[in-house]
Amino acid sequence: MKKTMIFAAFVLAASFAQAESKIGFVDMQKAVQATAAGKKAKSELEGEFAKRKKEMEKKEADLRKMGEDLEKKKSVLSEEALQKKQMEWQEEMMKYRQQVGKAQEEIQKKDRDLTQPILDKMRRVIEKVAKDKGFDMVLENTAMVLYAQKTNDLTEDVIKAFEKEK
Repeated sequence: MKKTMIFAAFVLAASFAQAESKIGFVDMQKAVQATAAGKKAKSELEGEFAKRKKEMEKKEADLRKMGEDLEKKKSVLSEEALQKKQMEWQEEMMKYRQQVGKAQEEIQKKDRDLTQPILDKMRRVIEKVAKDKGFDMVLENTAMVLYAQKTNDLTEDVIKAFEKEK
């Protein structure tokens, strides 16, 4: 019973101490996308995605044509030849699916490689801005934040500080 009372007193004291805290928030997605580095990374990623998409669309069109040709020749091919052509088409489809999966993984890796240095710098800038403005805590503004005063929004300050820092 005594331990429970001490724990309750500790929780109550901690909640009163937190009431005095100054808490800010940052919209990380907006902050990253608004910086020159974020725009460059997004552009580079979109270029890579467009290139891969074009390659996959060509391969997909080739496979579609191969399937249509197979369907047209179905009645004139021997059973053995038809099975061989179907196996070739299925193998090409499997290769295509593997290429799509590999391309997706490579795009995701490139996205991580491009954005991680930006996020690391963004975190350092957020810490500096928060300390300079006297904030005890800074949260990421996500869908889970139901309400936050605009005066505690550090996003624009962080963007400006990020762009100034080399």
